[in-house]
Amino acid sequence: MESPVKDSPVRPGFHRLEIQKTTWDVPERYTALRAIGSGAYGTVCSAIDQKTKESVAIKKLYRPFQSLIHTKRAYRELRLLRHIQHENVISLIDVFTPDSTLEKFQTFYMVMPFVAQDLGHIMKERRLTDRIITYLFYQLLRGLQILDFGLARQTESEMTGYVVTRWYRAPEIIFNWMHYSQTGIDQLKKILRMTGTPDSSLVQRMQSKDAQSYVQGLPPQKKKNFKEVFPSMDANAVDLLEGMLLLDPETRLTAKQGLSHPFLVEYHDPECEPDSEPYDDSFESLELVVGEWKSLIHMEIMTFDPDNPSKTAM
Repeated sequence: MESPVKDSPVRPGFHRLEIQKTTWDVPERYTALRAIGSGAYGTVCSAIDQKTKESVAIKKLYRPFQSLIHTKRAYRELRLLRHIQHENVISLIDVFTPDSTLEKFQTFYMVMPFVAQDLGHIMKERRLTDRIITYLFYQLLRGLQILDFGLARQTESEMTGYVVTRWYRAPEIIFNWMHYSQTGIDQLKKILRMTGTPDSSLVQRMQSKDAQSYVQGLPPQKKKNFKEVFPSMDANAVDLLEGMLLLDPETRLTAKQGLSHPFLVEYHDPECEPDSEPYDDSFESLELVVGEWKSLIHMEIMTFDPDNPSKTAM
C-alpha cells in the first residue's frame, strides 16, 4: 500500500509515495496506488486515473540508465509500446518523469491499461469449454500477428539470455544464446521432449557454437505424436498445434497462417485481422553512449501525445 514520503522537493503537480520501500513520484491524477507485481527490471502498481476514472497500471523501471544495455532496452520498450495500438496488445496510455530537466533525469514511468486477470488466472479459476479455447486461441493469434514486425535483432550480450526467469522462450532464441543457465537448459529439454531434437540443417543454422555443441550432444528424440498426446482434442486443433509447435521457425506456421486455419473458421475475418504497421527499428544499429540514449528517451517522454501515442520523436 502507499504511504507519504518526505525528502527532496516534489515536482509541482506530482505527489510522492512510498511503495514497497521504493519512492514513487507520480502526477496527482493517479491515486490509490497499490503494488501488483515486480521483477528484475521494475515494479508495477495499479492506480485510479482521476481524469478518466479508469483503473490503470503504472510501471516504474529500476535504474533504467545503470548501463548501456539497460538504457537501450528502456528506449526499445518505450518505442515498441508507442508503436503498438491494438486491442489484443497492451498499449501505452501515458509516460512521464518527475525529473524537471534532462540533467536531472533519472527515472520514468509508463502507464498502461489495467488488466485484472491474466490467462493463467482464468485457466485456474474455471474449466474452459472448447468454444472459449477456440476464441482465446483466435485472440492470441490476432495479437501475435500485430507483433510480427519481421525483425531479426541480435543484441550482443542479450543473446546470453536474461538472468531472471521467463515462463517461456522460443527455441530459436535459446539456440542462439552464447551461454546457458540451468533454467534455459530445463526449458530447452521440455521443448525438445515435444518437438524432437533438431535435424542437422537446423543445427548448422544456429549462430552459437556452444548451442551447436550442446544440442549435438543430446540423445536423439523423436517428435511426439500430438494425436496421442491430446487424444480427446478436436482434430483441427491438433492439426493447428502440429503446424505451430515446430522447432524450425522457417517451417512453422505464422500467426497469419494460423488465423486462416480451419480450427478458427468460426472467428476468422481478414477485415478484422490487420497486419502490423511498418516499424522503424533503425535505431538498433546506432552506436550511442548512455547519455545519448537517455536524451532520446527524454525526448520521447517530452513529446508524448496521449491522443497520438504512436507518433515518436525520432
